[in-house]
Parts: sequence; structure tokens; C-alpha cells
Amino acid sequence: MYRKILAAVNEFTNSELAARYALTLSQSCDAKLFLIFVAEEGIEKNTFKRAESALERLFIDAESRGIEVKSITEKGEPYKNIYDIVRKEHIDLVFTATRREDVTKRFFIKTIARELILKMPCSVAMVRIVRMGRIHPTNILVPLRGMMKDIEERAFFVGKLASGFNSKVTIFHCPEPLTDFFHGRIYLNPAVREKHIPGDIETFTEYLNKYVIINEKRTSYGTISKAITIEAAHKRNDLIIMGASERSLLKSIISGNPVEEVLKETPCDLIILKSKK
Repeated sequence: MYRKILAAVNEFTNSELAARYALTLSQSCDAKLFLIFVAEEGIEKNTFKRAESALERLFIDAESRGIEVKSITEKGEPYKNIYDIVRKEHIDLVFTATRREDVTKRFFIKTIARELILKMPCSVAMVRIVRMGRIHPTNILVPLRGMMKDIEERAFFVGKLASGFNSKVTIFHCPEPLTDFFHGRIYLNPAVREKHIPGDIETFTEYLNKYVIINEKRTSYGTISKAITIEAAHKRNDLIIMGASERSLLKSIISGNPVEEVLKETPCDLIILKSKK
């Protein structure tokens, strides 16, 4: 599914760590990896050197793993240059990192990462790095809901990344509570919640089983974003992978959504995957 993967790198440590997720996925998929740094006008010499050093470290690591890799350094406007390379090279997936200061802003307002995830003509994985240590997740949390249009790609992404890290996967579902006129919101007990798991989640599980990924299903209740962050903290997950449709992303501009809330509150690394249209 992914034959060519691109990782956008800059002078910040979090972008190099995010690119290491791309590196592992490229190895797992036997995909060609493109590493790109776009130097904006007026960039300082030290900043340029830090980005170049990050590219070199990633390139050497990729080659040592037998990954076909290409390193690109250009001058210009990051979004435009990356967009042009995606078109020219027929890139299937772009990895980009958020910066800490990006998280304090409303989702998708004047940040390169959000411009990429909204406008790229391919799938995009936006990574928030929380833990600055070695990238090697052993327990991945995957929150899912029903009615997923990108179920096959999302399962492939999770399965191949989990395979690359030899990780376990927890599939997490938080159903909306029932509403009663007299009693308000009614939360189902665990046994009943298990019976109401959407069929899409069972299909997702079947895909993971094909990739021979150890997985389990868990359910919870309450506010979706809070349930996800509590589950990740309680079970000490190393990584959360969430999906995001274009509709939900654009909706967040107006009113916010669970993706934006988890982005701000996540206790571990987070990848938001927007599948190709």
C-alpha cells in the first residue's frame, strides 16, 4: 500500500524523532524513504546545520537497515516544496511533526503541520512527540469508532508499524452513552458495551490478525478524549494512533473535536493519520 514515504525534517528534535516512525514504517513496508528539509528564506547558519545533521543521522540509520533512502535539501516555502515533491515522486504517505508551541494554538491555524495534513494529495501522518527518549513503542493504543471509510489503510498503517516495532495493540472503543428523558445520560456496563462494539472494529481486528499482531479490545465510557487519555496513562501506552477524516478535521476549526483535545492532553506520543481522499 505504501511504496514511497516522505518525512519532513527540520532543526527541531521532535521532527527527527517523528521521522524515525517513518523510517521504521518504511522498513516494515519495504518502501522507499524520502527525507526532506526545506530551508526558509533568512535561515540562520546554526539552524541549517542542525537540520542537516538530523538528515545525515536519519540517512545513515536508514541505509544501515537496508532501506532505499533519498535525502533532499531545498530552499523555499516548506508546504509548496513538499507538495511539489509529493506530486513529482508520487509519494503515498507524508510524516510531519507538530511543535510544542503548535499545540497551544487552535487546531489547523497557521502551522505547517496542519497545512500539510489538510492539503496534501496523499495520506498524512501528523506526529506529536511527548517522550524525547528512544522511539520504540511496545504498547500501541488505537481508538476506533464505527463507520470508518479508511478502515483498510488504517489497519495497514497500524499493523505495519506494530510489526516494525514488535508492538502489542489495544483497540479502544468508547461508545456514546444512551440518553433517557427522565434519567439523562445512561452508561452501559462493560458486558453490554462489549455486545455493542461496531462491526467495523471487528473487521479492523481481522486485518490486524492477518498481519499477526497481538491485540486486545477494550471499551470505556465518558467523554471520548478524556477516556482515551486516561486509558493511555493508566495502561502506560507508548503511542496512540488516531484516524481523522477531512470532515472531522475541518469541523475542528469551528468547534473543536476529540482529535484536537487528545493532541493537547496526550500522555504519550500521538500519530494522527489522515488517509488519502
